Parts: sequence; C-alpha cells; structure tokens
Amino acid sequence: MVTTPSGQLVRRHAEQAVADALTDTRVVLINGARQSGKSTLVRQLAKSGDTEWRDLDTPLTLQAALSDPGGFVDFPQRMVIDEIQRAPELLLAIKSQVDADPRPGRYLLTGSSRLLALKDLPDTLPGRMETIELWPFAQGEIDGQPDAFIDAIFTHGAELRHTSQITRADYAERLVRGGYPEAVARTNVRRRQRFFDSYVGDLINRDVRQLSEIERTAELRAMIRLLAARSGQLLVIQSLSSDLGLPGTTTRRFLALLEEVFLVKRVPAWSRNISNRAIHTPKIAFVDSGVAANLLGADARGLLRPGSAFGPLLEGFVFMELARQTTWSGTLADLYHYRTKDKVEVDAILETRQGRVVGIEVKAASTVRPVDFQGLRHLAARVGPDFVAGLVLHTGTDTFSFGDRMLAVPVSALWEAKP
Repeated sequence: MVTTPSGQLVRRHAEQAVADALTDTRVVLINGARQSGKSTLVRQLAKSGDTEWRDLDTPLTLQAALSDPGGFVDFPQRMVIDEIQRAPELLLAIKSQVDADPRPGRYLLTGSSRLLALKDLPDTLPGRMETIELWPFAQGEIDGQPDAFIDAIFTHGAELRHTSQITRADYAERLVRGGYPEAVARTNVRRRQRFFDSYVGDLINRDVRQLSEIERTAELRAMIRLLAARSGQLLVIQSLSSDLGLPGTTTRRFLALLEEVFLVKRVPAWSRNISNRAIHTPKIAFVDSGVAANLLGADARGLLRPGSAFGPLLEGFVFMELARQTTWSGTLADLYHYRTKDKVEVDAILETRQGRVVGIEVKAASTVRPVDFQGLRHLAARVGPDFVAGLVLHTGTDTFSFGDRMLAVPVSALWEAKP
C-alpha cells in the first residue's frame, strides 16, 4: 500500500491528470462519488498560500455563495470550491471571471453529482472547463501497483504473461472491502459495514434528493438492493420494474439518479454498427463492490460458498477496474459488453479509437476450460484482424494459452500487469 507521509493513500493517476489540466485549462472540475477522496486530492494539489478554499458543505459559506455569486468568486488567484453542485449558480459568475481573465488554473472545483444533470443548471462552461472523474480507489492504487492492464494488453496482445500470488479468498476480501478510502482504512468488518450503511443512507437523503424531489425512498432503497444483486448483469428495465412494482418511467428516473450520484454505472452493448449500441441492452455495475456486497449481506467467507454472489460481484468488480483505467491509460479505449440475439456473450470488450478489440470473460473459479472461450472465439471471427486477444480472467495463479490469441489470465493482471 502506497501512502503519503500523513498516511493517506496516493492517487497518482488523478493527481497527474489534475496537475496537467491546471496548466492549460481555466476551470478544472473533479467530479465523482461522495467519499472517494476528492477533497483530500484537492488539498494535496492546492498547498500554495495564495489559493483560496471555499467549502459549500459549510452552511455560512453556502449562504454567501447563493447571496452574491459574483462577489463570491471574485478572487485574483486560484480558488478551490468544494461541492460545487450545492450552488450551480456560481458557474455563470465563474464564466464571467474566466472570460475576463483567461489564465489557466483559475478555479478548481469538486462535485459529488454529475453537473450536467443538476436542476436549473445555468451554464456548463463549454470550452472553458475540463472534467476529471474520480472513482473509489483502484486495486493498484491500494497496492502500489501499475494499474496498466489496458496499455499492457494492447501492447503485448496474446503474448501477455502474468503470474499471481492472490488466492480466491484474497479476491473475496477485496470484493467486500471495495475502494472507498474510509472502507479501506477500516480493518474491523463491523465498522466497515457501518460505513457502507451510512454511505448509502446519506447518498439518498442528501445527494439524490438534491437532484430530484422524491417521495418513494422505500422503493428507491429496494431498487438499490436489487441492482446490487444484478451487478455485472444485463439491465432489463421491464424485469426490474416488475420486481419493484414500479412504472417503467419511475424505474428509469431512479436509475438515472443513481448514475448521477456515481452509485451505479451502465456499460453499453458493443456493435460494429455504432448506431446500434444505444438501443441494445446495457449491463449494470455497482461503482464499488464493497457497497454492493454489503447490501447483499455478503462477507468474504460467505462468498467462497457454492451458490454465493461471488460471480456477479466479481464481474462488476472487473468492469469498474477497467472503467477506472479508461480514464488514465495511454491507450484510448472504451468499455462495452457483447451479446447476440442467439445469446452468445462476452462479458467485457475494450475497443480503441482505431477499432482494435480485446474481449474479456470473467470466471469466479481457478480452473478454465476450452468451452469458456466460446463467446471469445465468436467475437474473434466477427472482428477479424482487429481482434487483439481474448482473455478469460480467473482466480487461479497462472497464465495459459488456449489457442490463437486466446489466454487464461489471473484477475490480478488488471492491476499488476506492466505495459
């Protein structure tokens, strides 16, 4: 585990991205889940004595921002505004300031909701603001490992080799721990569970209600538990609505809200026909596996029993490790899943802007069989020479070849593989 002298985990990828953005962008927004470490990251980047810090979670500061937006942001040096979603009216005042004085790095903002989704948003600072999404810690950030799988697989392809020391029990421990800094710091299981309980409760009572006035919080909580059970699985709105006893319109609205506060993420379907991607059924992944496991009442020991939620939780875990890496990898790649009308499936697909494709299957077992590559071979035949490699990620320790461009690789390659 890599930490600062104060004992805090290091966010090396995000630190570099924000530092780079501040050198040539007037406004930088760090947007991400509550409790993901945004404020801590900003404090490390804004140590200069001429930086003004404004926290909108403080009632008096928030009232000042709402009463006089123009005066609030009028500061000659860099200003940090924490939790900007509480006063989106400030964005117009910031726009006026940076238009008059276009120096880079004028404002560094943080937010716990997607700004574009906020009600009555006056302006999104087009061309003036760069947004950097901050997720809970990746496994490599916790372990001090490279977190460079995407670069590694597109560099080495089927020549990638990785040996792991991580056992199936270790993976179960990682699933229930998740990546929120507070959860990682709490080694006592019950204390960690209390953090997760409070986290979901606060998210509903504060962030979701700020985005939309909702009265059916019991149904929303029920939806969150159902989605935790379906992490890594297809998101079928009709089925979800039926199970909840809610209209489809309400179900879609609740889903959008949960995405906007970074609790869940939809993974779109892949197709060579780009226009078809938007209409195919997406998959749903919980942003943090620890939150999902806690909602299901799953502990590390229980996940090792037959019939547990290990498989779905592991698939969602893999999705989010890949999603994090797409925000910083040198190889620009997008994340999808694949499913045909004949139900041929590939759990995850990475595709570069040049159309090169990597297919990934996730298997919550330490043994891999040739049949596990069936979907990947179908994908390889469809993609042709643009197919880089097909991987079955497993909980064993070694890498094995299963034929032309097909590999069985330990899951830990996601954060330990080197480009």
